Amino acid sequence: MAGWLGSGWGEPVAYSYGDNVYYDDGSVYYGDQEYATSEQYADQAQQIAASAPEVDQSKAEWLPLGVFAVTQDGQPRGPEPTMYLQLAISKEGVISGTFQNTATDKVFSVEGAVDKKTQRSAWGPVDKKWPIMETGLQNLTKDTAPALLHFENGETQQWLLVRLDDPKAK
Repeated sequence: MAGWLGSGWGEPVAYSYGDNVYYDDGSVYYGDQEYATSEQYADQAQQIAASAPEVDQSKAEWLPLGVFAVTQDGQPRGPEPTMYLQLAISKEGVISGTFQNTATDKVFSVEGAVDKKTQRSAWGPVDKKWPIMETGLQNLTKDTAPALLHFENGETQQWLLVRLDDPKAK
């Protein structure tokens, strides 16, 4: 990923929600340090998503991050997934993609960005402020990626992105 984005990104940062990033009594902790209130943390994710710079689509270069099934985290086994997310990243750190819910036939575009300092990536529906999904940029290179989903009412849920195999690779 560092080769794609260029210099200045520093060492990869992994976000493991519930482990090295966790909520306790209205605060969010990174490791042993209090990082922000839960409200501030969600607002930061929304600001990251909204910070995506305008890119000239005719000149932009995109790296596919993959297609993920979106499932609720913490469930040992559940129904077959019905929500899917396809993401790509530009050299400028812009996240773009498509969300599809096969149960409701809803499909919409998502956009967001990666914060260079923290490597938090956050995205949401195009032209909407909420909900916002976030995870670490490094997490998006793995087969499973824990993610947080922030809602306008202040609720945050933990979800899991599970990479789907590329059928062309078989």
